[in-house]
Amino acid sequence: MSDLATATPLPWQMPIWQQFLTLQRNERLPHALLLSGPRGSGKQRFAEAILARLLCTATGEIACGECHGCEMLAAGYHPDLLRVAPEEGKRQIRVDPIREINAFIAQTAQQGGHRVIVLAPAEAMNLAAANALLKSLEEPGSRTQFLLLADVPSRLLATIRSRCQHWELPFPERTQSLEWLAQRLGGHDEAEFWLQVAGGLPLLAVELAAPEARALRQQLHETFDALVRGAEPVAEAARLDRHALESILWYGIAWLEDLIRLGLSGVATEVRNPDLLPLYRQAVKNARVRDWFRLLDFAREQRRLLAAGSNPNPQLVLEAWLIRWSTLLRS
Repeated sequence: MSDLATATPLPWQMPIWQQFLTLQRNERLPHALLLSGPRGSGKQRFAEAILARLLCTATGEIACGECHGCEMLAAGYHPDLLRVAPEEGKRQIRVDPIREINAFIAQTAQQGGHRVIVLAPAEAMNLAAANALLKSLEEPGSRTQFLLLADVPSRLLATIRSRCQHWELPFPERTQSLEWLAQRLGGHDEAEFWLQVAGGLPLLAVELAAPEARALRQQLHETFDALVRGAEPVAEAARLDRHALESILWYGIAWLEDLIRLGLSGVATEVRNPDLLPLYRQAVKNARVRDWFRLLDFAREQRRLLAAGSNPNPQLVLEAWLIRWSTLLRS
């Protein structure tokens, strides 16, 4: 589904949006754009704005929301749009959906305009899929637009990157972010707290402030408080939602980075999660910074394996991770 709101660039994206419009008007838009930026930087929003503008039959700086093309997009189906993503429950994009791209671009655009292919996250393609995409990128046909979205573009094959024009989306200024967030989170204080937790990324802040994410964060906070008090790590792991392993690792990495910042600098204002300072201070007293670096390396490696399509046993990963935390918290 798409609507006019999501088809509008975010305020801090307007300079790069003007760049897109200039290229489009002059018919110099590259056939493949690689849009990159960390999770929460607004890549998907910017891609939605681009595809809506390309599929809109009216003139203007953004999609009109009223023409037949916009109506089809809003209804959830447009014959000249193809979205490619991992299958539900999977982490990798395999070769079959990429082969569908070849058939898609071999056809004439049904609405007589652009054909748009959105591939996200692009780094989720396995090797066979990436190699299959190369042919499509080399011979895309006229009025065909590829939009590849990547958190970490370096994970893409160099041959894929070389066939795309790379646009790194701008990191929003704090003032812009707070103003935008305050309208969505109910006030400045909430906006300031969640923007700090999200490392300055406003869309990530909205995601982390959602009820389900707040509940998981609170559960993890309680878990680590329990470990400090001597709770059994395997029992604590059993209470966590195994399906949320990736999110749990994300929080753990962010908290470990905070802990290491505090341990190295001693400056509390540098941490992203100020409400966790009592936990951090206890941890800093109990273990050396290099031990926290080792635990951080473990969490990052587990997250990398997940991103690469590995299918580890979530319960075993959580148990191993919490046992390591517990050992350091009690040392």
